[in-house]
Amino acid sequence: MTRTSPFRASAAITDDWRHFDFRVDDGVGTVTFTRPEKYNPLTFDSYADLRDLLHELPYRDDVRVLVIRGEGKAFCAGGDVNEIIGELIEMDAKDLMAFTKMTGDVIRAMRECPIPIISGIQGIAAGAGSVIALASDFRVVAESGKFAFLFSKVGLSGGDMGAAYLLPRVVGAGRATELLMLGDTINSTTADRYGLVSKLVPTPDLDAEVAALARRLADGPTLAYQQTKTLITRELDMPIGSAMELDAMTQALLMTTHDHSEFHASFNAKRPPQWTGR
Repeated sequence: MTRTSPFRASAAITDDWRHFDFRVDDGVGTVTFTRPEKYNPLTFDSYADLRDLLHELPYRDDVRVLVIRGEGKAFCAGGDVNEIIGELIEMDAKDLMAFTKMTGDVIRAMRECPIPIISGIQGIAAGAGSVIALASDFRVVAESGKFAFLFSKVGLSGGDMGAAYLLPRVVGAGRATELLMLGDTINSTTADRYGLVSKLVPTPDLDAEVAALARRLADGPTLAYQQTKTLITRELDMPIGSAMELDAMTQALLMTTHDHSEFHASFNAKRPPQWTGR
């Protein structure tokens, strides 16, 4: 049974996620989108489940890194054209606002969840799929990978789900303008050149490369990783003085941890450190 934070009360951790596959193996949680026949599109329910899972992860003690992947030939083709777009056309403004806020909540939860997130991308990452990849901390991309921020091609703003906030910070304002305004598909080589790729790998090696990175993160100083991610997210909009103050307070706190003491002990004993994330 999954142990939870001592500060979580009546609400139980969800064990049954029905709209994607979720498994945990030795500290690595893996979300797999499982509609390969349609290139793993998202539905109202899979958006909501992903949002809720991301909110739960900080309260679990069995997940130290999260991997997001797609089954089959694609990562995620974005929102299902018929199951989402077809229904959105019939909704009133109140329900439309609830939907767009929910999709944004997924991306915000990805950035605010302290656990490192890896997307393993083969084939197409389009629309919402491209933004989920963008919001990840690491994007391991197969040579078959492609990105398409195609919102403008369906008559909507390219700045969907936080894309206009995040993408300029990853690839620069010029490239972001090109990708979000034109909505064209770019291949893995171009995405790598733009700075959108953390690691470009041969397609047959994708799963092994993702697993190796996940293992490294899960076995490392996880508290340090979590605080680093939090600082990267929080300091995006801070003046330098506030950022330096937050850095100093965080570093002073981490200097009191077991992992920091363990580094010193292992250095003097000439052995690898045994990280505990505490």
